[in-house]
Amino acid sequence: MRDAKRLAAIRKLPCIRCGNPHSQAAHSNSSRNGKGRGIKADDSKTIPLCFKCHAAFDRFELGNRAESEAIFEKWLVKTERMLNLKDQDVF
Repeated sequence: MRDAKRLAAIRKLPCIRCGNPHSQAAHSNSSRNGKGRGIKADDSKTIPLCFKCHAAFDRFELGNRAESEAIFEKWLVKTERMLNLKDQDVF
């Protein structure tokens, strides 16, 4: 499922790995989250990663597939908390 609003919100967050303020919406690389050949995972399974961290994540330079899936799940929980905090901000 595609969610342009979520992707835009993700891109406004800093990189979940290094804190770089310029992030991209990085989708899960796990088939259990809908990833397939040429098919992105559901947009609900996205985290903010800068260009360098996103590339390293997609190339499995941060760990093997199992390690990558485990770290993604931790980052996804943190991302959801960050999005919820942003929603609660009052200006």
